Amino acid sequence: MSAPLRWSRFTWRECPDVPNLPIYLDNHATTRVDPRVVEAMLPHFTMTYGNAASVSHRFGWEAAEAVDRSREQIARLIGAEVQEIILTSGGTESNNLAIKGGLPGLKSRGNHVVTAATEHKSVLDPLKRLAREGWELTVVPPAPDGLISVESIANSLTGRTVLVSIMAANNEVGTLNPIAAIGRLCRARGILFHVDAIQAVGKVPLDVNDDSIDLLSLSAHKIYGPKGVGALFVRRGDPPVRLVPLFDGGGHERGFRSGTVAVPLVVGLGEAAALASLERAEESARLLALRERLHAAIAGRVPAIRLNGHPTLRLPGNLNLSFADVDGEALMMAMRDVAVSSGSACTSANPEPSHVLRAMGVDEAMARASLRFGLGRFTTAEEIDFAADAVARAVMRLRGKNVSADAP
Repeated sequence: MSAPLRWSRFTWRECPDVPNLPIYLDNHATTRVDPRVVEAMLPHFTMTYGNAASVSHRFGWEAAEAVDRSREQIARLIGAEVQEIILTSGGTESNNLAIKGGLPGLKSRGNHVVTAATEHKSVLDPLKRLAREGWELTVVPPAPDGLISVESIANSLTGRTVLVSIMAANNEVGTLNPIAAIGRLCRARGILFHVDAIQAVGKVPLDVNDDSIDLLSLSAHKIYGPKGVGALFVRRGDPPVRLVPLFDGGGHERGFRSGTVAVPLVVGLGEAAALASLERAEESARLLALRERLHAAIAGRVPAIRLNGHPTLRLPGNLNLSFADVDGEALMMAMRDVAVSSGSACTSANPEPSHVLRAMGVDEAMARASLRFGLGRFTTAEEIDFAADAVARAVMRLRGKNVSADAP
């Protein structure tokens, strides 16, 4: 009997070993929306479709109630208060609002900002723009494993430092930074602490109070929610963090972020946050086991590979490998049935090698020969085995071509 035909969104094909092709292992770029999230969102497109700012009728009241419930779910995930959650269009806006919105109110206290060379471009680019406008910027290099140490941050602080912005988990190599220790350092010095937690939220424990965080960015589409919605935690303490809005018009989100609230998307973010709160520990353990299975299977068949990132202090679903004597783009093209990436999705149009790997001291050739595997909620063991086999076959085939081409 012939193998059953499986449906792929690209084509029909025979595939006896795995449920569907291609296999998706790019969950750091984005995640599939969880069906439970979709179910929660659907009524707010066709039934509860009012504007949450319409206070004069039931349609608006119901929409506002849905937004309030979602805000509670988001706050609960990170240990915040409901009033501390500002809804945004996603991680990039949250990072920009934290930095561009937070610094003007600090100018009387100082003009120095500290960040790391491995930060996402949505942190580095706004800070570099502000540096051109007169702010003093220190960019701390990472250790070879991508870790940003407390000592490196402490050595960068001056009497004029007003903001430190360090990500919780790196989006390319998955390294987890010592956020709680850096937070305590900043709190003791009276320095505002911003954390880009877009990759970490819902995957590792985070608590804005325990970790002494003043501003925290998160995004729905990294935790199986919809694209186009995120949030910024803004501490209400004494004194509270004060932000200058990036744009005006309507005074929504307590004046921090004008614009009609996208109720279905916010409900999706809330449901995704609630699911992450319930399932994070079990899901992380499963992904860690699958990640180690993938690494062992590839390392057992492919020589001359390098693990990028900290060997243990890393996101459970992250595996970043460099393959000697192989071009990463060519390797991805040779694995059409396995969706991976060679770095951040936000810089995929940039032909330069990963700024994260280069900052870690990886040479240009190995940086160009790197692949990022992002495992997620819907990844199966069968898919991991198929992917490991596909990687091994593609690498050895490409190396074989290189050898034969150089032969006399």
